[in-house]
Amino acid sequence: MADLGFRGLDNDILDPVIVTGYAASRTHKLTPGEKEANRVLAVGRAPVEHGFAHLKNWRILTKLRTDPARATQLLRALLVLTNLEVNR
Repeated sequence: MADLGFRGLDNDILDPVIVTGYAASRTHKLTPGEKEANRVLAVGRAPVEHGFAHLKNWRILTKLRTDPARATQLLRALLVLTNLEVNR
């Protein structure tokens, strides 16, 4: 799930890897269904965005230079610690 900045990367209708919302323009107003789809997408993205915002507090991530598998383990551990701190 991605924001509208990733439009164009979601062109493959048969195999969608990236899902973006609908964009309105001056000539194309969003239908109620498109607005609802954007709302559902935003609800799904919000916890992820909050998680990234909290992870930015860990300054070690600015110096992280490792393979993706190791980075994933580190990020999972930091996210658990961050959630414990946030939920206090």
